[in-house]
Amino acid sequence: MTFDDMMKMRRLGDIAVSPDGRWVMYSATDVDLTKNTRASHLWIVPSTGGESHALLAWSAGESRGRFAPDGKRVLFESTREGGQQIWLADFEAEQGTLGRASKLTSLSTEADGATWSPDSKQILFASSVYPDCSDDSCNRSREEEKAQSKVKAQVFTHLLYRHWTAFTGDKRSHLFLISADGGTPRDLTPGNVHDVPPFSLGGPDGYAFSPDSKEIAFEENLDPVPAISTNSDIFTLRLDDPNAKPVKISTAAGGDHSPAYSPDGKYLAWRSQARGGYESDRFRLVIYDRSSKQIKELLPNFDRWIDEIAWGPDATKIYFSAGDAGREPVFSVNLDGKDLGELTEEGEYGDLHVTPDGKRIIASKMTVRTPSEIEALDTEKILKFVDTVNVRAKSAPVEPTFVAAGHSILAGQPLTHLNDALLSQLDLPKMESFWFPSIGRVRVQGFLIKPPNFDASKKYPVKFLIHGGPEGAWGDSWSYRWNAELLAANGYVVVMINPRGSVGYGQAFVDGVNGDWGGKPYIDLMRGLDYAEIHYPFIDKSRECALGASYGGYMADWILGHSQRFRCIVTHDGMFNPESAYGTTEELWFNEWEFKGTPWSNRALYRRWSPMLAETNFKTPTLVVHSQLDYRLDVSEGYQLFTTLQRMGVPSKMLYFPDEGHWIMKPQNSQLWYKTVNDWVDQWTK
Repeated sequence: MTFDDMMKMRRLGDIAVSPDGRWVMYSATDVDLTKNTRASHLWIVPSTGGESHALLAWSAGESRGRFAPDGKRVLFESTREGGQQIWLADFEAEQGTLGRASKLTSLSTEADGATWSPDSKQILFASSVYPDCSDDSCNRSREEEKAQSKVKAQVFTHLLYRHWTAFTGDKRSHLFLISADGGTPRDLTPGNVHDVPPFSLGGPDGYAFSPDSKEIAFEENLDPVPAISTNSDIFTLRLDDPNAKPVKISTAAGGDHSPAYSPDGKYLAWRSQARGGYESDRFRLVIYDRSSKQIKELLPNFDRWIDEIAWGPDATKIYFSAGDAGREPVFSVNLDGKDLGELTEEGEYGDLHVTPDGKRIIASKMTVRTPSEIEALDTEKILKFVDTVNVRAKSAPVEPTFVAAGHSILAGQPLTHLNDALLSQLDLPKMESFWFPSIGRVRVQGFLIKPPNFDASKKYPVKFLIHGGPEGAWGDSWSYRWNAELLAANGYVVVMINPRGSVGYGQAFVDGVNGDWGGKPYIDLMRGLDYAEIHYPFIDKSRECALGASYGGYMADWILGHSQRFRCIVTHDGMFNPESAYGTTEELWFNEWEFKGTPWSNRALYRRWSPMLAETNFKTPTLVVHSQLDYRLDVSEGYQLFTTLQRMGVPSKMLYFPDEGHWIMKPQNSQLWYKTVNDWVDQWTK
């Protein structure tokens, strides 16, 4: 596989299932490397399988298609006439086609996240507005005034004045309700100075309609300093009472996310975290009885993160996805918390939709060797049941096996084939899993990918990849930013370890990184690489390069000062100086939790795990990558490291992106990233 091959791959977006269960609508993104653009379009495929066909092909693109519950219309979002707005089109169910589309909204502040009310009469969406504006003309006037002003200075009076890639400014996300027949949208959170819903990097919506269309549930964080708070709560709001006020129903100190009403209207489910200030606490599945107003945790002994939930149509069963040892399986559980079953064996599943008859789940699936496709799962085919007391398979636990494409353990029926033709031409080696003992009598999982045209009699150099987070994980999933198959393609063995802090192995394993950034996780990584060197004789341990981003970048910096085993290092958006990183980041809750306080209240821990303070040991040739718009880990962290390397006389190079954030997103920038990284590793290991 080459970089150009990867750019030719079509990228699956979100999924929707028609009310009669006959059709699956989805968006797919095409990348034009020459034009440096990406365009999303809507497609549709029969839910029983068959050929996909395009619904629209506007030059501006379309996304987030949603069927009206009555099956008569479809909504979607497009920037066809400037800013992103909501569009509607009639749906012809026999042929699966759309009629002429018309624009529903024309807001100067645009519209996002549109969803239908169950009665098909109203549409809920979000828009970032000036809280003190009562109508769109006010917002439009403020925007025009800002654009025309020669003064671009800003005054900050509170924290979280910038976030991820942008300065927050004066606008806040509000929820709006509009009639599906048109009219003026109604601001459901007027005057609110908090974001509703709060900022999210993706995943399930932070709001939902009740089945009778008379109430919504949504997320909101009311804490006065959002920069140190993860405590979003679940609120409900009656829509049939114009004087109604939001009512908080969640009680956890941590974050509450992804509200979902049961189809019978009796319950509300969501994902809840018990500990405040900790974004990586266990995501639990909780059920709220709307009559008794009682909250209960459905699976108190299920020691994995609940990532997404979907109700069965009879409201007696919930389906969810949860990371487990390098996979993201789909599970089912009864409303009493019994009969916890696992429906899938390999890959990473998401965007779950249960068909109206309850017999199938339509979901996205990806593996390390295949980008996301849509698959239909049979809800009755439980591969194994899980002991809800001990969270183990009732038979002997089996470590997951990653198998070659073409010989996959198919849990369901593939519905889309976005990249089959291209993938059939590529040599994408399978990923192997291995386990090894580490400090504290803990078993740790690692993964290995051999290069194409592998010859066991040869010795190969190694790219040692370190994931970010630190509460992240490597596994059986596809990535366009750090694609393990592409990094192996030019003649490397790729080794990946899930050290302490990785998700999918229980919360105690996740918590093992807190306050110990360069401790046990570093030992896990080094012991994992030791194990691979011993058990895979084709590895040339004299030609290894360590590469990491975010926390992986921090660990690459830490390795730079604490090990001489690598020929080279690539550190992308890493934390070099924890004390300065605290003062230049925006989500302060992260640093305060991970380093157990502020620099002035726990300076010793910030310095104990500071890569900067080992600078006299720096000898390994290092490529530093950082971006101007990265406000999670400010570009100054990269500058500090590069300056230090240059002054220490260490061979070094810095790749700087003025127009990117924490991730490299633009196609041609991504092309430069892969070329620069691969050239650097080749220079020192070949």
